[in-house]
Amino acid sequence: MPVRLLAALLLGLLGFALLGPAAGAQDEPVLGDPGQPGETAPEGMAPPAAGPGAVGAGTEDSLEAAGVSSEEHVAGEGHAAPPVWLVLPFVALLVMIATGPLFYPHHWHHHYPKYAVGLGLLVAAIYLVSPLEDVAVLHAVEEYLAFIALLFALYVASGTILIKTDFEGTPRVNTAMLFVGAVISNFIGTTGASMLLIRPYMRVNRGRLRAYHIIFFIFVVSNVGGALTPIGDPPLFLGFLRGVPFFWTFTHIWYIWLPTLLLILAVFYVFDRRNAAESERAQRRRAGDPDVEPGEYTDVAAAHTRRHVAIEGKLGFVWLALIIGSVFLDPNVFGWVPDLHEALHLPFGIREVIMFGVAFLAYRTARREALEGNAFTFGPIAEVAWLFIGIFLTMQPALQLIAAFAAENATALNATTFYFGTGVLSSILDNAPTYVSFVAAAMGKFGLDVNVPADVACLAAPHCGDALTWYYLQAISVAAVFWGANTYIGNGPNFMVKAIAEEAGVACPSFVGYIVRYSLPILIPIYILVWLVFFSGLVPIHTF
Repeated sequence: MPVRLLAALLLGLLGFALLGPAAGAQDEPVLGDPGQPGETAPEGMAPPAAGPGAVGAGTEDSLEAAGVSSEEHVAGEGHAAPPVWLVLPFVALLVMIATGPLFYPHHWHHHYPKYAVGLGLLVAAIYLVSPLEDVAVLHAVEEYLAFIALLFALYVASGTILIKTDFEGTPRVNTAMLFVGAVISNFIGTTGASMLLIRPYMRVNRGRLRAYHIIFFIFVVSNVGGALTPIGDPPLFLGFLRGVPFFWTFTHIWYIWLPTLLLILAVFYVFDRRNAAESERAQRRRAGDPDVEPGEYTDVAAAHTRRHVAIEGKLGFVWLALIIGSVFLDPNVFGWVPDLHEALHLPFGIREVIMFGVAFLAYRTARREALEGNAFTFGPIAEVAWLFIGIFLTMQPALQLIAAFAAENATALNATTFYFGTGVLSSILDNAPTYVSFVAAAMGKFGLDVNVPADVACLAAPHCGDALTWYYLQAISVAAVFWGANTYIGNGPNFMVKAIAEEAGVACPSFVGYIVRYSLPILIPIYILVWLVFFSGLVPIHTF
């Protein structure tokens, strides 16, 4: 059974984390003199020369957090950086994800776990038997377990909540639902909001549901919406753990978030207005038939004019609250939280234990009517779990090479390169380590250390030694969150929403079709406009 195979694989990776030489064996980082943040002119004017060690200490230590040992970037010391050809398994996996459902769907559906796990283990084996720093494999295991614990817990908890409504799927209703979902994603995360709302969103549109409904849901609820708080998206939470003030993201991103969101919703409204089909609910109402489908609100008079919403399985909200609360159970946030990484050399923490426990309790206490109304199965989460084992392992060389490039070229990077570099790479890689790599490079420009919370807070401050520090952090933060919507693998909820929709019978576009038909003609022009207005230096939005 797939669940047993997945458990066996996780146990094998856990064994490596417990017994491997990398577990708990990292040396304490040696910090150099951070220097003094220098005054810098706005973009377009020549920046001052960086002081001694401007790129060194702050950047090297931060790369370790992104899976890169600082020794890899010191000539003649430690392990060699991964060769470029080691990125090929990652490229091969992306190509198969893109082409499998199109050209060999039957074979891909039955064998994709073997390809994903096989390529991942191939990369892991190369790290373990070569002079490369095998701590990258440990980081991949830790990141995967944290990723799948959150996704699995939110998937199960939200699946126990059945939202019933008699709203009809219309352009106005759909646009309002997407906007509400975008706001909610800042409180329960893009993953939580996506899992909670995707099923009722599909139900109100039954009969007129098209692929674009799912794609714009991914754009808005699963990505762009969660840019206002650290809870919203993993990169922002990682920044919070490292010292970015909790409300910094809201105060510095809302005026970019709002017009971007409204532009995307306006395009969606045009798409939906062109869809002349009526929802099944509207057809039945016009024919005088009652709503009888699972998940539809029926306890109303036939001639009522007021729309209703009812919720079955309200205990699920308690489980969601426990999951979101457990996200903060990190030794970096609360000193009293046990550090299982350091104490027992485990590749997971108390947070992951709680999340899996809550998922178990949520499923065992769920009302059968809610599960049946949501057509709940473990199929979508199993597909995501299999594919992302391979993705997390095979992308490690790419992440290390990117981190090395960012470290070596920190002084040459500006807001434009931070924005597009972070954005493009967040589209195809895990946006959290990509965020860390570019934040480390930005801090290196000012002699700051990404592992020192006071330095990170200084980077976020509008008037902390240099007028541009917060500006670079803003560009990186916006790009990491927004550009994750460009592909199915750009952010965790994306693929999950696709899997749920396809299980419900929606013909979602392929990996390439998603990019060519939606990302390139819709998102990229909007994101270029965001750059032009806020980060190009051509429009005097910011004052320094």
